Amino acid sequence: MYEQAFIEYLKVQKRYSEHTLGAYSKDLSQFFTFCFEQFGTLSLPSEISSLMIRSWVVHLMENGFDNRSVNRKISCLKTYFKWLIRESHLKVNPMAKIVSPKNSKRLPAFVEEQKMEHLLNDIGFSDSYEGRLSRMVIELLYMTGMRVSELVNLKRGDVDFSLHHLKVLGKGNKTRWIPLSSPSEQLLQGWMQEAAAGDYLLYSAKGKKLQPRMVYEIVTKALGTVTTQDKKSPHVLRHTFATHLLNHGADLNAIKELLGHANLAATQVYTHNSIDKLRSIHKRAHPRG
Repeated sequence: MYEQAFIEYLKVQKRYSEHTLGAYSKDLSQFFTFCFEQFGTLSLPSEISSLMIRSWVVHLMENGFDNRSVNRKISCLKTYFKWLIRESHLKVNPMAKIVSPKNSKRLPAFVEEQKMEHLLNDIGFSDSYEGRLSRMVIELLYMTGMRVSELVNLKRGDVDFSLHHLKVLGKGNKTRWIPLSSPSEQLLQGWMQEAAAGDYLLYSAKGKKLQPRMVYEIVTKALGTVTTQDKKSPHVLRHTFATHLLNHGADLNAIKELLGHANLAATQVYTHNSIDKLRSIHKRAHPRG
């Protein structure tokens, strides 16, 4: 039912990451498998009704999927049916009557400043190629707040030492510029002189373009030396970047631009992580604190 054409559209036109493409492809496959098992063979998109979609949503929730996961799958279907209408494969959108369940608020996990300082200044990384690569990955993720997909696609030409910033191609093919600190620039200069030459900034020891899976392995191992928290993914460093900036007084709109968020609501979640700092300030500053 046009699934392959839809995925190709997301890849070429919308420039979705491989991770997102894989998730959308899996979601569509699950949905159509459910429809086939419950309602029989479907040959045209117009045969899919709101009732079928609601039944699938109920099925997901009864099988242990939380609201956030269900909403992601609903978002996939919304994008798919919107594309079908755009391509004239469908006239009436069955998603129009679908209401998404409310997400429970989940605060982003982050690593405390002292632990990040301990990791970068005290523990150290080996002087091997793998060690220098690990240091570069941790430094870039923590100092810039980049997503993994943005990191692995960084090119040498994206580093501008004269203007002291990195050019990052984010979601929706949107470009943003992230400032570089002097220590980060020094680390980058050393890396670019010694590392494998090529269009991309980061390569594995075998000379292959760095892949997201290896970034996950590097970050999980490094964070495991300073924290016992369950979440140790690269995205935790993105949350850490934003939380530490906010804790030191950075403007929320500036953080939004640095993270590449489309709207301020996505950035405001980090204010919850700063409540301890606000409580401390209140206690010191208020006469009855």
